[in-house]
Amino acid sequence: MYLGLDLGTSGLRAILTDEAGAVQAEAEAAFEVAHPHPGWSEQDPADWIDACRSTVAALKAKAPTAFAGLKGIGLSGHMHGATLLDAQDGVLRPCILWNDTRSTREAAELDAMPGLREITGNIVFPGFTAPKLAWVARHEPEVFARVAKVLLPKDYLRLWLTGEHISDMSDSAGTAWLDVGARDWSGTALSASGMRRDQMPELVEGAAPGGTLRPALLADWGLSAPVIVAGGAGDNAAAACGIGALGEGNGFVSLGTSGVLMVGRDRYAPDPGSAVHSFCHSVPDRWYQMGVILAATDSLNWLSRTLGESPGALSAPLPEAATGPGRLTFLPYLSGERTPHNDTGIRGAFIGLDVAMGRTELTRAVMEGVSFALRDSLEALKGTGARFDTLFAVGGGARSRFWLSSLASTLDLPLSIPAGSELGAAMGAARLAICAVTGAGPEEVMTQPATGDVIPPDRTLTPAYEDAYHRYRALYPALSALG
Repeated sequence: MYLGLDLGTSGLRAILTDEAGAVQAEAEAAFEVAHPHPGWSEQDPADWIDACRSTVAALKAKAPTAFAGLKGIGLSGHMHGATLLDAQDGVLRPCILWNDTRSTREAAELDAMPGLREITGNIVFPGFTAPKLAWVARHEPEVFARVAKVLLPKDYLRLWLTGEHISDMSDSAGTAWLDVGARDWSGTALSASGMRRDQMPELVEGAAPGGTLRPALLADWGLSAPVIVAGGAGDNAAAACGIGALGEGNGFVSLGTSGVLMVGRDRYAPDPGSAVHSFCHSVPDRWYQMGVILAATDSLNWLSRTLGESPGALSAPLPEAATGPGRLTFLPYLSGERTPHNDTGIRGAFIGLDVAMGRTELTRAVMEGVSFALRDSLEALKGTGARFDTLFAVGGGARSRFWLSSLASTLDLPLSIPAGSELGAAMGAARLAICAVTGAGPEEVMTQPATGDVIPPDRTLTPAYEDAYHRYRALYPALSALG
């Protein structure tokens, strides 16, 4: 049996699978994000440990016989978070999360350093880990002076599980300290933000062993045999493992809290100026690229809170299939934007409001605006030479057929809906554990799912969506000029 743990921003998801990937039990535990100041986003790492304890207890209660056969654990987690530890592995301050924008100044300073983009393959975004440490050095020097180790969120959970400081390539690629082409820490990148190699964890590939479960936990959990903890992956790389998107042309579009358009690459082909993320994949000799927008279903959730209606109620009046773009345009920059603008200061807008419009028009505009933002990511990815042979649609927003239909016609690409089983980051983590324990090759384990349905672009509507996209794209400079 294999345990996949996916540490998300709002909770921990755990699944227990057999070697064939059949889910035996699953559990979830929620935790909070603190926003002590505008633009700040923090979490207490102790909450991750509590969530792991409670989900493991739930799995044991649901499937005691299966849990007793546990051989491996895989880890997935939200990327870029800065978990700062002292020499005794004590947490020095709350973890600064991926969507925290306090280090905008420090990110710009690092990004301007000659050669840093060439080493890391990416723009230094404010959400990345390195500028967070530069911010701590500037604003909390007494904390910075005590930093002995910096761990990414899932790797702090690993520390509790194994007692070891280890990370994988895919998660570490989002720190702005990794030489992404060479798959190793860069001394130049580390020193740029005042860090040292000894403050970094050991690196392993995601499908390789990355520690073993501590004896105390073996006893607490009622396990006798050694349990291997795999290197694991950042959340999007893990999701790619769960959906079988390993190589060139295989990818997914995720309508989650943020929006992601991801594609596997057989070679390293960065293009930092496009604000495309170029990261190591969680399997050897593979990379992946993705465009990221910061507010996908988060935009619909914002509208839901504002209007006092659930997302489902807002979506219900919309037809099953897209009928062409509406007259109202929404720019989903509620928290700034990454791809392609790298602009933490930009904010959202509705353009074209009319007195006759109501909540249905607002909902439609939000879905179309997110689709146009993902089209921005598609164009940026095409600029790196990426191709899209298979594109699965995942995430909570993928439950809306209208949204998927609008997105397919906006991207002018068919979207495949996976059939049936659990295919998310937790499954990807479990698959990495299977590889780490059995030695099986990733291509054997991380196969693509059967397709339940395919949403094709409506070629009678794609010209109208093309025109609407270009109108949308022209609005960013005008909105940005407003300051």
